[in-house]
Amino acid sequence: MNETVKLGLILFLITAVAAAVLGVSNSVTSEKIAEVDRIANEVAKQEILEDAESFTKLDENQLKEIVGSNNDVLEINEGYDENSSLVGYTFKVISKGYGGDIEFMTGISTEGHITGIKVLNHGETPGLGANSTESYFTDSFKGKTVDSNITAVKDPQADNEVQALTSATITTNAIVDGVNMVREIFNSKLANQ
Repeated sequence: MNETVKLGLILFLITAVAAAVLGVSNSVTSEKIAEVDRIANEVAKQEILEDAESFTKLDENQLKEIVGSNNDVLEINEGYDENSSLVGYTFKVISKGYGGDIEFMTGISTEGHITGIKVLNHGETPGLGANSTESYFTDSFKGKTVDSNITAVKDPQADNEVQALTSATITTNAIVDGVNMVREIFNSKLANQ
């Protein structure tokens, strides 16, 4: 019994020290990780809405007013050109992919065209769903109008069709569904402002 108590105390000390080390390393790196994420968001906004020089994030009340109880929309930003004229919006959303959540941004111009998408984070399968970050996929969204549902096909021909990812139907559908959700929000809440 005495030996069991001794081993239990040793195990407790080892886990307590490990927990303390992890806690300290988390507190040291969490600010740097947040800063890297903030910079990645800024770069993504500029990439998907190139006409914008500056961005203004909608506050929580405005966001809730626009998206309601939809928790898949994380943020909406207004993009302004050098003359402080509104040129479009960026939407940061989450969709459920094959390997978990896919976090991406979609840009829509005030004229009602998709200006780009950018995948920020994903857990998709390398070589399949991870190809959602490749330009042949993301560029197929550019210039599409928000007037009708976007669909993914193997060989896009129509104005509302984008490139499907080979052997990654769930990933493709997750991103297309997210873009269509953003398209509907834009059409119903922002297009006539």
